[in-house]
Amino acid sequence: MKAKDASAILAQRIRDEFTRLAAQNGEEKKRVLQSFFKTGKGEYGEGDLFYGLTVPQTRALAKQYRKALEEDGGAVLEGLMCDAYHECRLLALLVLVQQMEKADDAQAQSIYHFYMEHAAYINNWDLVDLSAPQVVGAFLLRRKDWKILKEYAKSTHLWTQRIAIVSTFAFIKAGDTKPVYAIADLLLQHPHDLIQKATGWMLREAGKRVSQDEEIRYLSQRRKSSEQARYRMMPRTMLRYAIERFDSAKRAEFMRA
Repeated sequence: MKAKDASAILAQRIRDEFTRLAAQNGEEKKRVLQSFFKTGKGEYGEGDLFYGLTVPQTRALAKQYRKALEEDGGAVLEGLMCDAYHECRLLALLVLVQQMEKADDAQAQSIYHFYMEHAAYINNWDLVDLSAPQVVGAFLLRRKDWKILKEYAKSTHLWTQRIAIVSTFAFIKAGDTKPVYAIADLLLQHPHDLIQKATGWMLREAGKRVSQDEEIRYLSQRRKSSEQARYRMMPRTMLRYAIERFDSAKRAEFMRA
């Protein structure tokens, strides 16, 4: 069988699985997801299409088809990454996450570059959050060089900015908080709530997993060239997420100020 024919058969098998599971879940699930991920006109997920699968269902498909997708050589994975359907893109990303777990240095670099070359298709918060730490963060942690995240944070592309801050989670888990505080500084006054929430979330994780005292110092100190403490500069949404693990008295102190 020609490789092109084999790829077409594999792609159709995966699509048939999506269709089967979608029928099993019913139309209401699709409507809920379209509403939840803001696919209406003018919303951040405008025009995104859904089969109506749950994340565990998509994870199961990624596990089921990972080997076949690897043996295919990348044609079907590329198609999934660029697909109009949300679950197809998620499936491709979850396969990349699985691949990165056992990749050698050369393979890890290839996976990372493939991921970032397709950043335009990683275009909703769940797609970023379920893959960026395990792909971008893991690769940069392996390299011990996270400076590229500064460039991503300065991008005009919302999802690339979210990739920048969420990728610091890999470093936080390894006990290194320098990246999260550096990237948070670049996003400290971001106007979009999806970046505010992600930045606050990562600051909270840094405090929870490494040092809450360090997080408090970060929030309380002035940023360079600023007359105000960071917590006074950031949007309230970001601050609420960042201090969620503080005791009630400390939370109240920050919010009052």
